[in-house]
This record gives sequence, structure tokens and C-alpha cells, in this order.
Amino acid sequence: MSLDVIIVGSGIGGLTAGSLLARYGYKVLICESHSIPGGAAHSFTRKGFTFDSGPSFYAGIGSQQESLNPLQQVLRVLGETLETVPYDPLGEFHFPEGTFAAYQNNEQYCQEISKITPEGGKEYQKFLREMLGLYDTLKEIPTIELRGDRKVVQTLIPKYLPALLKSLPKLPLMGSSVGKIRDKTVSDPWVKRLIDLECFLLSGLKAEGTIAPEIAFMLGERSCVGVEYPIGGSGAIVEALIRGLKRWGGEIKLNAHVENILVTSGKVEGVKLQNGETIKAPIVISNATIWDTYNSLLNPQDLPTSYRQSSLETPALNSFMHLHLGIRAEGLETINGHHVVVHDSNQDIATPGNTCMISIPTVWDSSLAPPQHHLIHAYTLEPYQGWQRDHNYQHNKRTQAETLYQAIEKIIPDLRSRITLELIGSPLTHAHYLRRYQGTYGPAIPAEEGLFPRHKTPISGLYRVGDSTLPGIGVPAVAASGILCANSLVSPQQQQWGITRL
Repeated sequence: MSLDVIIVGSGIGGLTAGSLLARYGYKVLICESHSIPGGAAHSFTRKGFTFDSGPSFYAGIGSQQESLNPLQQVLRVLGETLETVPYDPLGEFHFPEGTFAAYQNNEQYCQEISKITPEGGKEYQKFLREMLGLYDTLKEIPTIELRGDRKVVQTLIPKYLPALLKSLPKLPLMGSSVGKIRDKTVSDPWVKRLIDLECFLLSGLKAEGTIAPEIAFMLGERSCVGVEYPIGGSGAIVEALIRGLKRWGGEIKLNAHVENILVTSGKVEGVKLQNGETIKAPIVISNATIWDTYNSLLNPQDLPTSYRQSSLETPALNSFMHLHLGIRAEGLETINGHHVVVHDSNQDIATPGNTCMISIPTVWDSSLAPPQHHLIHAYTLEPYQGWQRDHNYQHNKRTQAETLYQAIEKIIPDLRSRITLELIGSPLTHAHYLRRYQGTYGPAIPAEEGLFPRHKTPISGLYRVGDSTLPGIGVPAVAASGILCANSLVSPQQQQWGITRL
């Protein structure tokens, strides 16, 4: 097999990079350790229930209108589409102070906030105006056109010079934290906490740690494009990317655990699989985390000592407790599909167990469960430290899942009498099935303290994509990481040919 590129891992970042490079004419092989592709975005089935393993909130991924979402832009270039169900409101926030619906329309959203704090609703409008101004700047230049190298100038100036000039006044906001913008526009403590929560749900960090363009994207997409759920769950997104990969000649190999990335004299040569098979290619792209790539897939001598050490010292976000349930659905015909529950206002929203995210995707796609049933995916932060598979493991899982049960019971009081299937996942579950360092969702790099690492590495021919590279965490961000890497490996002429010649 003669290959140009091997990609380690089939998360959204790896699939995006691989499918684009196949679109550009490269011979691409993606090696996935798991029997199911998709990384943190994969779906899995148990007893007729098809669960999302990770993300369940999407904006601008359907084909109905133009979107700023990098994932939709990639699918368009590949010639693929997703069937989606739009919905509004986006979900419900449940605070000790009250519950409100999160509507797509910003005026309605602010009216809901005003039910809890009238002055805060007005201040949130000021915050929105700042963020949507940044969104308007961002959408002038499609992410699919960007590169991660200096040749980006050759790509953008001929087509987007007016947009670039227009963006100059907004440059200070591009590198700013959401916290700085919030603190200039909002004084109400409850609204500040709400903005912290919105940031936390997207990036894993509160407003002070979240980069402004990330939240501007979310606020803009939800109000201008709308949110939607893919028919078939998150696995449908993975399947669409794999169809695009194969359409353009790429391949994916499942149950292909990469044991080592092969490096000789500072240059990558290919990979060695756990079964002993060696596969050669001049380019390898790791979709594994920064810690797994540099500590497990490479030998210590492959990297400069100081670079390796500083990379492995990158702080990691906590892992999660996951609760997947199948329940009887009678009497729940009008239930909302998304909920966020904050148990205690006196605790930080990032305290493990205090903020619980709940998704009920069968509200939009009943095919994900047996007839007359709903499925529920609930999750909350949980540190990896202290977990071990000993005689107390099952008891500890059930104990730590109790906060999730209590959160769901705020929406479905008789929940426990409805359960027909229960799966509890710990950080160990997450680390095992996703092959992720400590089950983390990515680096905890606060805004203004440094950017996420770029796709390049000190090893010639070795690159990285995913949630521990620019631009960061979340499905749109990891799709963008794949775009930046793939585009940087081709000439500007090849890039434009691949983008425009559908």
C-alpha cells in the first residue's frame, strides 16, 4: 500500500483533515483503535438505544443555509450533507433562582433572563451586541479558506482584502477573553454567572478563560442560523465525513491501534500497529491528545527534551461522569430536548457535580430508541484522580452518578420508575474507550495566557489536529483544526482548486 498520509485516530479533527486531504488528491489512511469511528463524537448502541458518547448540541450543520460552522463548510466541499431537525427553544436552564427557556431569538432570550433579573436582561443585550459585532466580522472569511502557515496571506488577500481591512478594528477582541467583554458590559452578578455557564458549556472554562471568538461564534450561529440535531445522532456526522473520505479515495481502518509513530533522524516514517504491522507514509497526523501523542505514541528521544517536557506539562481539563439511560416515554410528549441544571448557587459552576448537562435527543429523532421510549445522556465534570477499578468501583460509580439522577429528576420527577436501561460511565470509562489521557476533554489553557499549540511539531512530517491544537475545544473548533492542518499541507493553488471545484 502506497500512502501519502496516515492519520492516527478518527475524531472529528482527524476525519476532517483526512477527508480534505483525500479531496486534494492525497492517498490517506485513517487508523482507528476503536471498533467504532468518531472519537469523542461517536455513537454506540445498546438494546435498541443509540447514544451519543459526547457532544449533542449543534448549530449550522445542516444544508438549508450558509453557516459559519467549519464542519458544514467541510461537508459542502466533500459533497456531503446531513439531514437535521431544527428546534427552538434551544433548551432550558434550571437554576435555584428559577428556570428559563433559551430561545434562538435574542430578544426572547433576554426577556427570559429578565424574568429572573430585569436589569440583568438589559445588560445581557449590551453584551450580545459586542459579541455579535465580532461574529459579523468572523463570518466575512470562511474557515474553509484558512491555513495554519504564512501562505494564508496568498489565499486571503486576493479574495478577502476588504473583509480583512474591515476586521482590523475588531482585532483586539479576537484575542480577548469573554470575561473582559462581559465585565465591560455587565455588572449584574447573576448574569455574569450565566455567561460563565455559557462559556463553560462550550469550552470547559469560565468567561475569563474562554476566547471571545468561540462564544461569538456560538451566539451568532444560534441567533442567525439556528440549532439543529442530526438525524441518526452524532454518529451521522461521523458517517458523513467517512463517506466524504471514501468518495475521494481515502480509507479508514478500524481496530487498528497505533502503538508507535515511527521516527528516524527527526523525520516521520509511518506507524507501527499493536498487531506488529508497520505502515509507511511520509506524513503522519495525530488526532490523539498532546499527552498521548508525546508520551505514548512517540519515544522520549524523538522530541527535544525541553519541548516534550513543556508540552506534557500542559494543564488538562477534568473528565466527566456520564449517565446513559433508556426510559419509558409515556406522558413526556412535550419535554424539551436539552437541559442544564445548576444545583447550588453558592458553589462554583465548575465544581464537579454542580452543573449537569442533559440531552434527550429522541425528542427530535425517535428512531434512536425503541417505540414509546426516550433515551437520556447526562454528564457532569469529574476529576480523574482517585478512580481505580477495584472492589469499590461499581459502588463509587453509582454514588458519583447520584448528582446526575437528581438533576434529571428536576425535569422528570418519576425518572427512576421509568428506567429500562442504565449505563454509568466514569473517567476510567472515558479514558479506556476514547484512548484519552485521564479521560480529559482537552487542555485547560485560559484565554490571554497563551494560544493552543499549532498543528506543526518539531518532527518533520508529523502534525497534530484535534482539541489540543488551535483553535481549541468543541466540534467546530476541532473541525477547524483539521482544516488548518490539511490546507497547510497543500499549495494555495491546490487549496483553491479543492474548495471551488465541486
